[in-house]
Amino acid sequence: MDLRAFAKINLGLDVQRKRPDGYHDLRMIMQMTGMYDRISLRGIPGGQGIRLRTNLPYIPADQRNLAYRAASLLMEEFGVTDGLSIRLEKFIPVAAGLAGGSSDAAAVLIGVNEIFDLGLSRKELMDRGVKIGADVPYCVLQGTALAEGIGEILTPLPDMPPCSILLAKPPISVSTKEVYGALRADEIKEHPDIDGMILAIREGDLRGIASRAKNVLEDVTAPNHPVIREYESEMEEAGALVSIMSGSGPTVFGLFEDSRKAMKCRDEMRRKYPGARVFLTRPQQKGDDSNGSGQ
Repeated sequence: MDLRAFAKINLGLDVQRKRPDGYHDLRMIMQMTGMYDRISLRGIPGGQGIRLRTNLPYIPADQRNLAYRAASLLMEEFGVTDGLSIRLEKFIPVAAGLAGGSSDAAAVLIGVNEIFDLGLSRKELMDRGVKIGADVPYCVLQGTALAEGIGEILTPLPDMPPCSILLAKPPISVSTKEVYGALRADEIKEHPDIDGMILAIREGDLRGIASRAKNVLEDVTAPNHPVIREYESEMEEAGALVSIMSGSGPTVFGLFEDSRKAMKCRDEMRRKYPGARVFLTRPQQKGDDSNGSGQ
């Protein structure tokens, strides 16, 4: 079975409070993009455990890998005695704020459920996914959604209007744990208008979405990494309606109405920032598995 695991962006990310358990209550608008990892799954009769192979030598191939953990979770719960071969081809940048690992895990949950005929509903897969990571339930759901709680309380939304999405990951790494650890939720002065963004999505108003795009984690990450603001300026000067950081970073994305401006900006950023990974893609609509990865 061949599957695609799509990258996500956060059109809006708000942190409301720090919880007693150390996690944070969030309100986020999540959006899948057309960038994806390829995953091939094959059941092995007779039982040989889980064998994971990747195209990148630094990607772990054991329980440290969320895709491996997803397969192990379902196979142990349902007593699957056959083995499983997983071939993971990574295209989504690692540790980039794009939920690549979570999306890989979600795709494996869906695939293992089908291969071994476990009979779980999408909701039941989402309930199990949160045990692996907070973004996994959304990556099972896909499309456009409001995410609350730690990210596991999901409300599907209408598809985001068509546009071009330019993604640029600088050659730096950011620790999600450290970003949230440095965040002072009670000191956030300006919160995103998440409700206004939901209304704009329902009305198909791309400019309304862009005008409300904000990520409060950027106030933690960007001061330590000025390249984030630099990339945003590049995109907005090139015609993006808005450019912000995704997740805890460091990837920056820009929303473009004009695909020609987006392509020109992609080419210019690749020339100007040779160490960056720059891709042009579009929103991934619900049920649409036909489009290619970022260009």
